Amino acid sequence: AEKLPEHLIVIGSAIVALELAQAFLRLGSKVTLLARHTLMYREDPAIGSVLQAVMEHEGMTILTNTQPEAVSYKKSLFGSGKFTLKTRSGQILIGDQLLIATGRPPNTESLGLEKTGVKVNKDGTISIDDHMRTNVEHIYAAGDCTDQPQFVYVAAAAGTRAAINMTGGDAAINLSAMPAVMFTEPQMATVGLTEAEAHLNNIKTDSRLLPLENVPRALANFETRGFVKLVMEQGSRRLIG
Repeated sequence: AEKLPEHLIVIGSAIVALELAQAFLRLGSKVTLLARHTLMYREDPAIGSVLQAVMEHEGMTILTNTQPEAVSYKKSLFGSGKFTLKTRSGQILIGDQLLIATGRPPNTESLGLEKTGVKVNKDGTISIDDHMRTNVEHIYAAGDCTDQPQFVYVAAAAGTRAAINMTGGDAAINLSAMPAVMFTEPQMATVGLTEAEAHLNNIKTDSRLLPLENVPRALANFETRGFVKLVMEQGSRRLIG
């Protein structure tokens, strides 16, 4: 953006959407964010709940369980235009800029993969195993075109291992303890399984949640928004998230 929008409309509710929405809000834009479900709905529900309370307190308008139905753009006689967005509930929003941060599709359609026999999932991602092998013995894939999580460090680790395996080595990737970080304020960091993911894998859990207002370092920093949550496997007491 060459100049600060007076009103930015953001469609999306995950990392990219929230980082940029809060950044523009603090730079001085009015920001309205549309979330198809809740904020960070794939993570622990407490994360989205705290982030929504913080961002609304800062002045952001957040419309949860809201989807756009139509978007139009009209340029004025003076060169600046406006986006008009209509939601499925009939609400009309007008903004100077529109940011769509709803995820990235893999750019695999033009590769001719059907000629090679490489298996592609319904969403266009290339299916690989933990050695970055496709179903075709001599073809490997790494990065956002695959069905692995779309993180820079995952792509880097996968690319390194793919190169090792393509040249006769034996290197696997283990994503069971993959970290994720979001640079909002407060920041979010997760690793391992959420309670919901554990239950889907038939793992019984025992969890502990510690609000930051009980953490001396947070009190000393006068920053007590947020929490620390630990997810343990019931019985073994093994930390899994």
